This record gives sequence, structure tokens and C-alpha cells, in this order.
Amino acid sequence: MIVIGMADYAVTRSPEKLTTLGLGSCVGIALYDPVTKIGGLIHIMLPTIENARFTDNCAKFADSGIPYLIEQMIGIGAVRRRLVAKIAGGAKMFSFNSDASMNIGERNIQATKVVLSEMKVPIISEDVGKNYGRTVVLDTDTGVYYVKSAIKGENVI
Repeated sequence: MIVIGMADYAVTRSPEKLTTLGLGSCVGIALYDPVTKIGGLIHIMLPTIENARFTDNCAKFADSGIPYLIEQMIGIGAVRRRLVAKIAGGAKMFSFNSDASMNIGERNIQATKVVLSEMKVPIISEDVGKNYGRTVVLDTDTGVYYVKSAIKGENVI
């Protein structure tokens, strides 16, 4: 099992598994090539690198991290046109403010969807939003994305 931290990513091939813990407002984006069985997982924290004070870690942002993850997967043999995405996370963890701009989870979900659409990678499954955290595991042998939470138990997407 390869563990990915916040603002981090990893790529690997079958039979390895990739996991990231503690997705609150963050989004875990799993990309998979079902023919080569190459998978990638990134734990993004913010939607865009545009106004960031520190830009040295592209994996922190949806708009820079997802293209980078795709490049890394292609680098070990994945074929771009076969990639599919599964996403989880983007929760609204705090409801103290009704200002939509403060809902970083929703902003992360929308940025993720825009970037994947622009990169022509279809999202084939998702478990996003709501008000609870998640832990995810990508099985590169099967492409199954396990989503676990204390509130909802385990979901397979």
C-alpha cells in the first residue's frame, strides 16, 4: 500500500494499491488506465494555483496537479485516451458561514471537474460533497476505488 499525504501524489501499476487519508474539503482524484493497469492518485487541497502565495508544490492544486499526474502516468506507460477518473471528497466540513466562496470543498470539486473535462478524462464515478471526511483506496489491479467514512461506512465506486 502506497500512502499519499496531503498535497501529494503517486503513480504505480498493478498489483499496488494507493491510499490517501483524511479527505475533508480536499479531493482525492484517482486516474486509471484499465489496459496497462496503471493508476495514479492525487490529494489536492485547493482549486487553483493562480493566487497562491507558495507555488512550489503543484500537487496541492487541482489546476496544476491533475495535468502533472497525467504526465507522470503517461511517463510509465499509461495511454491518455484510456484514462478514466473517480473522485471523492470535497466535503463542507464547517457550516459557520453561508458565504459560498468559503466552501472550499465545493470549489475543489468544481475545479477538479473543469480540469478533468479540459483534459478529456471522463469522471466515471464520484462520492463528493456532503459534510463528512473520507479515506480512499485505489486498487490498481481492478480499478476499484474504495471510499471509507466513519459516517457512511465503505462505498465502492
